Amino acid sequence: MNLAIVFAALTVVATTFGGIVALRSRDQFHLVLGLSAGLLLGLVGFDLLPEVFKSNKTTFGGVPSVSLAIVGGFLLLHVLERSFGGHEPAESDYGHDHEHHNIAGSLGAIAMGGHVFLDGVGLGVAFQVSNALGFAVFIAVVVHAFSDGLNTVSIMVKSGHWTKHSKWLLGVDAFARLSGASLGTYLALNSSWMALYLALFSGFVIYIATAHILPEAHSRHPSRWTLAATAVGVLLMWAVVAYSA
Repeated sequence: MNLAIVFAALTVVATTFGGIVALRSRDQFHLVLGLSAGLLLGLVGFDLLPEVFKSNKTTFGGVPSVSLAIVGGFLLLHVLERSFGGHEPAESDYGHDHEHHNIAGSLGAIAMGGHVFLDGVGLGVAFQVSNALGFAVFIAVVVHAFSDGLNTVSIMVKSGHWTKHSKWLLGVDAFARLSGASLGTYLALNSSWMALYLALFSGFVIYIATAHILPEAHSRHPSRWTLAATAVGVLLMWAVVAYSA
């Protein structure tokens, strides 16, 4: 059985669980978000970036091609988020702007479904490189899936658009990764092109950790414990990468 699709299916559970948490108490969830951001940053710094710089040594305009892909991934997701209003902090105050409510509702949730498809592609591509790298990317994707489930439901509830039909949007958000993983598994890419896509994916992950998860974690809670949780996440990923090396 295709490992990428199996692991993508597991992220569906994570997305659903995140949605359930969004409908219940999240008093301590800021610590989980802080830990998650640390895991994502550690994964990119200790695992993904060394792999992509090793696999693609080409340059463009005097800089490494993978560096351009990393920055491009960050900026691409930033532009998409700003355009469609997705990934607002789940605990932020939407009450001051009715128009923003509308943008951050259905369009925000649908926009998330689009970029999580790219998560799935990254998972499929990573498993083409190696099972070890695929599992590392799975960690990033499952953390993102959990956060996206939380955020999708929170956006819909706070914008006044949560209905029975809205649950289908959470399903689209969850299963988009399955179709992305299927595509990524069968893309015929050489190692250099795979490295470029993984570099682009790294830019996505950096954006998600720094512009989405951490602001949400710090929005209404003391920062010192959230910072401590983030540091623990980085150290845990350092230990995992060092142990598996």
